[in-house]
Amino acid sequence: MDQVSNYRQIIKALIMRYAQIKPAKGDIEIETIFDEANDHYEMMYTGWDGHWRIHGPVLHLDIRNSKVWIQHDGIAGGIAEELVEAGIPRHAIVLGFQPPKARPYTEYAAA
Repeated sequence: MDQVSNYRQIIKALIMRYAQIKPAKGDIEIETIFDEANDHYEMMYTGWDGHWRIHGPVLHLDIRNSKVWIQHDGIAGGIAEELVEAGIPRHAIVLGFQPPKARPYTEYAAA
């Protein structure tokens, strides 16, 4: 299995694991979106919490130029370290939600 295919499998497995965890309150559905053709991977919440509409990403990861870009991370402990533990090296992970000027000061790739 090539590197990008391995990254795809790791990302999908982590998202599917988190998709099994139902939010504690509200009538919330969990949607997973796996667009392998364009390398976009998301987990969304949709539904209602009382009178409040819930709709938005919990996780959004992309693969660009053989690197995993974390575009949005709504997981309590963060998903970056879980990606590392699953076998994706730090130099292949970009914290896309961080400003470009701040990225060189993280433990991960700048771009």
